Amino acid sequence: MRLTNEYWEDMRSHAAELAPQEACGLIAGRSDLVMKVYPLTNAIHSPFRFRLDPREQLQAFFDIEARGWQLLAIYHSHPNGPATPSPIDIREAYYPQLYTLVWSRNQENWDCRAFHIRDGTAREARLYRIG
Repeated sequence: MRLTNEYWEDMRSHAAELAPQEACGLIAGRSDLVMKVYPLTNAIHSPFRFRLDPREQLQAFFDIEARGWQLLAIYHSHPNGPATPSPIDIREAYYPQLYTLVWSRNQENWDCRAFHIRDGTAREARLYRIG
């Protein structure tokens, strides 16, 4: 998946602002090129789990469809680690065709890793930052 530094920073800022609660959102675009990041509310306001706010999720889906884009990824943060999908993340990965991005914090620095989760297994994927 390819994304600009601007979108990278949008997600990083969202994760940092909501810590210690998990941040979450959607990523849309064409092919593997990110066209928009949709920061959403974590409806359960938990530091250990996330649930996309259903109304905001539906609004994002409508916007994605209206623009002729595809849903590419779901992102969320692990403010206290790990930098990989948790067992709950793997169990609740309902969209195996999507990337799962996990933001994690080491001290004050945030970083992101991408995964494909299929059949109960998380495999790391490449993220390309452009421009």
